[in-house]
Amino acid sequence: MLGGFGDIGKIPELRKRILFTLFMLAVYRLGVFVSTPGINVEQLRHLFDTSDGTLFGLINMFSGGALENFSIFTLGITPYISVSIIMQVLTPTIPALAALKKEGEAGQRIITRYTRQFTVILALFQGYMIAQGLEAQGLAQLPGLSFRLSTMITLTAGTAFIMWVGEQITEKGIGNGTSIIIFAGIVARMPEVFVSTLALAREGELNPMVVLLLLVFAVLSVAGIVFVERSHRKIPVQYPRRVVGRNLAQAQTQYMPLKVNMSGVIPPIFASAFLVVPATIAQFSTNEALKEIVGWFTPGTWVYSLTFVILILVFSFFYTSLIFNPTEVAENLKKNGGFIPTVRPGKQTEDYFYSVLNRLTVWGAIYIAIVCILPQLVYFHYNAAAFAHVFGGTAVLIAVGVTLDTASQIESYIVSKNYESFMSRSSKVRGGMGSMGQMRSRILRR
Repeated sequence: MLGGFGDIGKIPELRKRILFTLFMLAVYRLGVFVSTPGINVEQLRHLFDTSDGTLFGLINMFSGGALENFSIFTLGITPYISVSIIMQVLTPTIPALAALKKEGEAGQRIITRYTRQFTVILALFQGYMIAQGLEAQGLAQLPGLSFRLSTMITLTAGTAFIMWVGEQITEKGIGNGTSIIIFAGIVARMPEVFVSTLALAREGELNPMVVLLLLVFAVLSVAGIVFVERSHRKIPVQYPRRVVGRNLAQAQTQYMPLKVNMSGVIPPIFASAFLVVPATIAQFSTNEALKEIVGWFTPGTWVYSLTFVILILVFSFFYTSLIFNPTEVAENLKKNGGFIPTVRPGKQTEDYFYSVLNRLTVWGAIYIAIVCILPQLVYFHYNAAAFAHVFGGTAVLIAVGVTLDTASQIESYIVSKNYESFMSRSSKVRGGMGSMGQMRSRILRR
């Protein structure tokens, strides 16, 4: 793969796509530092010093610090992600959406338009609620209806712009635009946290050997994630001999790869969002008993870890069932004449897929739970809370997953371009040999 990446500079179109992606990310990162008018930013940053385990801390991590600065991109791409997931959940259950999905590309465009419209509606609602919360905390310089409306419109416009940036990256750049924006927001905070951790080591608050241990553990975590994310269960699928045109195609065996972690990063994101709600409520509550109960669900406690593992398992099965339908796959294999060796087509093939999928989902959920829980326990044990929020669990899983997907797309693009150039050269050689043969036949006729 690394050898193929050396050909990036030799392919003008791929080079333009990468440069376009970097340019759009630069525009996005510049917008993160443009604060929304009417906010006392210094007091807001002080509030975020105690909100790493709350919903605001989660949104701030995904937005790359935009919420901490209360920039025009405060909401980030989060509303679009939320609506996209909801649309994926509702599509199989609502007949009209299911019919649109079966129409192919035309139906998908309509679903995408619905997703954009509901994203704007959700962003308007979230922007207004955030404006009200800021007024209640005394962070608004000129509280009132005009402040709420201006904040709501500004934040919604920022979300719409980021959504447009993501679509432009997907269409004219490289990789999935939404995923790359989330990746940029997470990675942008890593150098800052790394430098602050080194500063703590210089000041004597952290042992230098502890810092070295944290770095080694982070590297090992990334290596483990890369290994599992590139692991597949290959299911052999055999096709009998069949007539294609005037030729008889021989029987062949293909492989259907099923990823160990089919649900990706959705389960930890859902589980994190579910668990940070109590901490967010406790932050704005004055009830001491409620704060004590919610304290059990703070990151690093055994109650939090156990609940997090259970939620990951539940969401893994739920989301995997949405993206992979064994009944539909078994029917398609039967229609195309394909079958799994030693497994009869139809109901037995469907049951076989269910059994394989259940085992993969269990192991995938265990893998996600280990990746998200173990780094947090290690980092909190050594009093490196900031390191845990940026280099642990969900953040690293998202960063590595997006990097692998983007690298695979670049590699596929390079392979396709090299194949096209090879075929064009081959056709020219055949054309040249054909012209030489025609010239030779003319000489012999003479």
